[in-house]
Amino acid sequence: MLRSSTAALTFALLASPALAQETAPAADGPPPLIAEIKNANGESLGTATATATPSGLTLLTIELSGVAPGIHGLHVHETGTCTPPDFDSAGGHLAADKDHGVMSANGPHPGDLPNIHVPENGELTVEYFAAGLTHELMNDEDGSAIIIHDHPDDYVGQPTGHAGARLGCGSFASAS
Repeated sequence: MLRSSTAALTFALLASPALAQETAPAADGPPPLIAEIKNANGESLGTATATATPSGLTLLTIELSGVAPGIHGLHVHETGTCTPPDFDSAGGHLAADKDHGVMSANGPHPGDLPNIHVPENGELTVEYFAAGLTHELMNDEDGSAIIIHDHPDDYVGQPTGHAGARLGCGSFASAS
């Protein structure tokens, strides 16, 4: 069950799992960016798809399976490299000269996303409309990656929200 929170709304993001099957890429925008998220053993945990929309928001669709139940931080990171076992190669959050967290006067990072609440079966599909997260930022020379963290993001702590170890990583690449 997904919960709506003030923090998620403050991010200017909306969650709607029901739309996952119905969403099509914008016909006049860049092709979607897709990342296969893998754990440190190279096993697939699912996918993340970033689609530009005519409104200027990026639609992120996250489809997961086999993720440990619980609340996990989820962020887009600055470099599109996922080297196990710790995925440090992905660098920090995609920041664009912003501070981490919705509680920051100069935040949030474009790569800051609401926590995911993974149920006991380890499967989750969620969609977010992300303000400030653009294809230009995500698809620059060194790309970007999506990271699933061990702990929830506290939306305050600098620079990462105390989200802990990196459980999964996926490098975004153009779908075309």
